[in-house]
Amino acid sequence: FRFKESLAEDLQSADLVISHAGAGSCLETLEKGKPLIVVINEKLMDNHQLELAKQLHRDGCVLYCNCSTLVETLQSMNLSALKPFPPGQPEKFASFLDKVFGLQ
Repeated sequence: FRFKESLAEDLQSADLVISHAGAGSCLETLEKGKPLIVVINEKLMDNHQLELAKQLHRDGCVLYCNCSTLVETLQSMNLSALKPFPPGQPEKFASFLDKVFGLQ
């Protein structure tokens, strides 16, 4: 997709998502419990996408590749080995902020 207001409906019906490694795209997909392959843009300076993809891969949540290895990744992937992404715990962050600002 070039641009859509929301991918929620598409994500809901997807069996597999192939995406760039932007944080929003990764987290939205993983929160929906969908298997994810992230394709790294190697031309980015200070490649934060690569850092995120590597960490999510180390955590066992995604597969990652670059454009030249996408076909190989698709042919060899084992989606059953992927771990579910742990749900967020925003209350922990809120509690931390409360302590920092003396609200607790």
